[in-house]
Amino acid sequence: MGFSVSGSAAIIFVAAFIGFGMFYSATANSFERVQDARGAQQDRFLDQQNTAVEITAATWNASGTDDLDVTVENTGSTTLAVSDTDLLVDNAYQSGYDTAVDADASTDVWAPQETLTITVTTFDSRPGRVKVVTENGLADTAVVS
Repeated sequence: MGFSVSGSAAIIFVAAFIGFGMFYSATANSFERVQDARGAQQDRFLDQQNTAVEITAATWNASGTDDLDVTVENTGSTTLAVSDTDLLVDNAYQSGYDTAVDADASTDVWAPQETLTITVTTFDSRPGRVKVVTENGLADTAVVS
């Protein structure tokens, strides 16, 4: 064997080594990202399983103020954000309403066993149904009384 055979074998070996290094880096990073995504999905699923809300009252005050008051209790074990909680009235998304958690209007934290009160003042007539949707996608629906 001459130098040309040994030199070309060394070049092929180094190229294979570099190629394997690139392949391993790419697959290891991809595998790590998939594992992180699965972990995040499991965390979201656990939060969803531990979330529960119950509309305890949905009342229309037609005594001149035309307010809709919705009272929702966090009956699960997950702390929720008031800003990530949505309200639908007669299948229409609502915004710009007043909220209070256990009479505190300045907080965004809705802990377990606390009550969220939502007051909507933008209606001219009595609505029929309300739906409250949490950040985890769980919802409860009630008929307005």
